[in-house]
Amino acid sequence: MDISALKYPVYIVTKGRWENPLTARYFIRDGVPFYAVVEPQEYDQYVAAIGAQHVLKLPFSNLGMGSFPARNFCWDHSMKNGFKKHFLFDDNIRGFYHFNHGDRRNCDSLTPLIALQEISSRYQKLALSGYNYGYFVTRENRKAFAINAHVYSGMLINNECPYRWRMKYNEDVDLCLQALHNGWSTILLNVFLIKKMSTVAKMKGGNQTELYLNNDDRKKMLKSRSLQRIWPQYVEVGWKYGRPHHFVNWKKHFKHPLRKIL
Repeated sequence: MDISALKYPVYIVTKGRWENPLTARYFIRDGVPFYAVVEPQEYDQYVAAIGAQHVLKLPFSNLGMGSFPARNFCWDHSMKNGFKKHFLFDDNIRGFYHFNHGDRRNCDSLTPLIALQEISSRYQKLALSGYNYGYFVTRENRKAFAINAHVYSGMLINNECPYRWRMKYNEDVDLCLQALHNGWSTILLNVFLIKKMSTVAKMKGGNQTELYLNNDDRKKMLKSRSLQRIWPQYVEVGWKYGRPHHFVNWKKHFKHPLRKIL
């Protein structure tokens, strides 16, 4: 597939992971252009690791607010450069699978990007579209994509969406809820799946170091409650995987259809 078919910029928000830049290495291997968006104090380390052409320096550092300021910077940067959408990825992604009738195979990174571009171009008021996790999809997942679902970790964002990243924790859930609550839609692909590092196999750096240090059950419960306070009509808090967790019944609350572009 021709790299010129890629219409939108690709950003990776990353911190403290220049020694093991998983997502960046994957894109470099496949010749996909991207920006690793980094804080000033880590700029030189990332340049040495992946090359200056791939590194974009943030105008702030160590805000203690999580990744949402950097995510909004990517949004603004893409708009200033005249783009209608932008891709945004976490920094701990090892690759993609192609999932077809229960058959899961490794694939390059460019094909899923082009596929998401094409699918998202068919619909209006589509705020976010993205890729499901490989470990969430089984042979029973028959549909090519789910609508009005939680989108995370690897996504294509519509720059015309009037909402923004704003939470220190669970920022992806909050952004999806902002959009869906106001009548926008989301798409979560099952035909291309992200191979993301699991929460068990923690990587040094990123939120693991800055936000989730000493992350006991009390702190986890406070994070879930902070989301529930903003969205009490949608968010419940309970236990999952032996720890406090938030729950959103996306299918129950958001039933509006996708609107095709005529």
